[in-house]
Amino acid sequence: MSEALSPLHEAVTVLDEAWADADCASDLSRPELMAANAAIGALKRRVDALQVAVAARIAHESRADLGAESLAKKAGFRNSAQLIAASCGVSAGEASRIVKTGEATAPRTNVGGEPMPAKYSAVQAALSSGSLGATAAGLIVAFLDRARVGAPAEKVTKTEGLLVERAVGLSLDEVRRLITRATAVLEEDKLEAREEERRAARIATMFEKDGNFHLNLVTPVEEGAAIKAAVDGYVTAQFQARKAALDAGEIDEADADRRSVAMMRADALAVVCAHVLGCETKTPLVGATVIVRVDADALDSGVGYGTIDGVDQPVSIAAVRRMAAGTGVIPCVLDGAGEILDWGRERRLFTPAQKLALVERDGGCAMCGLPPSMTKAHHIRWWRRDAGPTDLSNGILLCESCHHRIHDNGWDIRIDNPPGTGRRRADGRRGTGVSVRARVWFVPPANIDPSRTPRLGGRARYDIAA
Repeated sequence: MSEALSPLHEAVTVLDEAWADADCASDLSRPELMAANAAIGALKRRVDALQVAVAARIAHESRADLGAESLAKKAGFRNSAQLIAASCGVSAGEASRIVKTGEATAPRTNVGGEPMPAKYSAVQAALSSGSLGATAAGLIVAFLDRARVGAPAEKVTKTEGLLVERAVGLSLDEVRRLITRATAVLEEDKLEAREEERRAARIATMFEKDGNFHLNLVTPVEEGAAIKAAVDGYVTAQFQARKAALDAGEIDEADADRRSVAMMRADALAVVCAHVLGCETKTPLVGATVIVRVDADALDSGVGYGTIDGVDQPVSIAAVRRMAAGTGVIPCVLDGAGEILDWGRERRLFTPAQKLALVERDGGCAMCGLPPSMTKAHHIRWWRRDAGPTDLSNGILLCESCHHRIHDNGWDIRIDNPPGTGRRRADGRRGTGVSVRARVWFVPPANIDPSRTPRLGGRARYDIAA
């Protein structure tokens, strides 16, 4: 058996064992479904690694200088991307991305013919080991190709390693989120200029058609944050009102609010605008506050970036200062003096200041990533059953769905808090504070994962700066 194909055969063997004697997926038990799904994922990543390697070689054998001897042209295609697109059933654009990923991770030689490592050796190693799929690898390669222009080689290499390490086990949406944050690490000096470009391109169009009012808005994230907070606050309030009415027996499922989230967002804009015009005396909003976070040193020096709760795109220090000067925005400066954050058993409910601190660690729902406005601070060790304190080290942000899933299905939560990071209590003793370097781990029940391997949660899952 070829050494290159050995990992692929091993992955097929694992899938064969997971499938066991079942004739179809409906014959699999829940543990067998989980095992089969994991095996399919591993198999796909192994195939991906082979595909990008083959694609890179096809591109090499189809290069322009070969003329009529080009492999693609001999096969009846204009270029390698068209050949791969036709054989794999993907678009030409996707085929081009596969080729670029293959070329960036293929072995190279110098002018003397001596072997050299791949352009992105960390990505190549992750592909070869089966820990990273081709699409995620392609996103990382595309970002590094953009970011390496004008950036120190050492910084690009370090960022590549961090991206690959953090991307393992993430969905593509989370990888994109990870790359968005990595932009601030490699391109913080370009953030302000790009914000000015986006600000110059802002636009709002409004027109009526077929009895509907159409609104299209494009605006920089630092200005759109207030809109997002207000709209999400309204949606959260509607969901909470619906749940409260159902729990109280005031309505049944048949009478419950059936609006979709998209419908609620449209209603939210109308309600907020009507409120501004004075037609409403009360606007139901939950968590409709914009929090902008920044390191104190970055704020003082003007070098660095900030983040907005619920928004992926980092913002420049200039944007942070503009936002902090506006109304309805809470600037959260890390390492600055603030409210006491540890209350022990003196209080059952977490304070707003504690939730702000937890957002710094968790980023939103620590399990699924929903924005902070859709979460609540919960005790890891329960207040009543375990006599758990209302301290940050015992707190976690969870949305309602994940909160029930963890308790109902037997998940455990572990917080790795670096020593010496607690805040001072009012009496001068060191409290059990939360650190931005702390990591949240979710330990699945044995029926989901027999090995109970912890899964990284919170901001550290997708934030390269965490």
